[in-house]
Amino acid sequence: MSNIVLQFSLDQIHKIKNYYQEYIIKIPSNSLFLAKKNNTTITAYKSGKVMFQGEAAQTEADKWAKTAVNRPEKSRIKTVNDHDYAPPAALFQQAHIGTDEAGTGDYFGPVTVSAVFLTEDKVEPLQAMGITDSKTINDQNIDRLAKELVQLKIPYTLLTLDNTKYNKLQQKGWNQGKMKAMLHQHAINKLMNKINPADVKGIIIDQFCQPVSFIKHIRQENLQLAKGTYFMTKAESHSTAVAAASIIARSRFVKAMDQLSGQYGITIPKGASSRVDETAAYLIKKNGLESLHAIAKMHFANTDKALRLVK
Repeated sequence: MSNIVLQFSLDQIHKIKNYYQEYIIKIPSNSLFLAKKNNTTITAYKSGKVMFQGEAAQTEADKWAKTAVNRPEKSRIKTVNDHDYAPPAALFQQAHIGTDEAGTGDYFGPVTVSAVFLTEDKVEPLQAMGITDSKTINDQNIDRLAKELVQLKIPYTLLTLDNTKYNKLQQKGWNQGKMKAMLHQHAINKLMNKINPADVKGIIIDQFCQPVSFIKHIRQENLQLAKGTYFMTKAESHSTAVAAASIIARSRFVKAMDQLSGQYGITIPKGASSRVDETAAYLIKKNGLESLHAIAKMHFANTDKALRLVK
């Protein structure tokens, strides 16, 4: 995922806001607007900065780059794939830690993050087992593979951020990027305490923001980036350790969703679709809006959509 920030004059900010008017989904605190277009989030701040984050961030940012204040050279408007923190190809076959998360794009359910350490001799056997990107594996096989990884005594850590804590942090001013950065770094630190750090040739984080943003987030909470940490989009397609982490994190998320479904007596859907809106509306009618705080990410646009369905 790309993350690009440009600075604009107030007049230009108004033009940008008008352009994205039909895509605006909310007005966050300390912001002028938040819009979503082409799987990209555009957030304009009162400082004049506009952040483009998502699959088409570069495309959307390029529409306005010429009018930016102190516009950087084209070569300096980097996507994450151009960043200096890209891992060396040799690391994929060496002993390394990989991290990944699940649940961040889902309205219901927690955010789960796992870190996995693989030695050189475990890479090929895990690949033969079918350890790959969790998004390409159905829930039944996710559970099976996660159990096999545990049985093999692969060193790992697993952290879960429940919805109640998630919403409190969001109200405190933490964005999802900071929450994920803290979870990833804590997972890495906890794993380092389980193993011999000298055996680790590098760390690969499945990238969700620019490395400079990740570093800023964790430094705000007095954490430091471990030496030899790299960032890579779609890292699970290259690093078996990241793929294993994605499976463990996804397995925990799926179990949490099944538990929610059992608790509320209905199927709690994954994702953020219209079906999710309808389920949220049903739960609001039955249990009240406050009940969602324990099972949903309240700042998602689904909350407002569900409330409109209730009305």
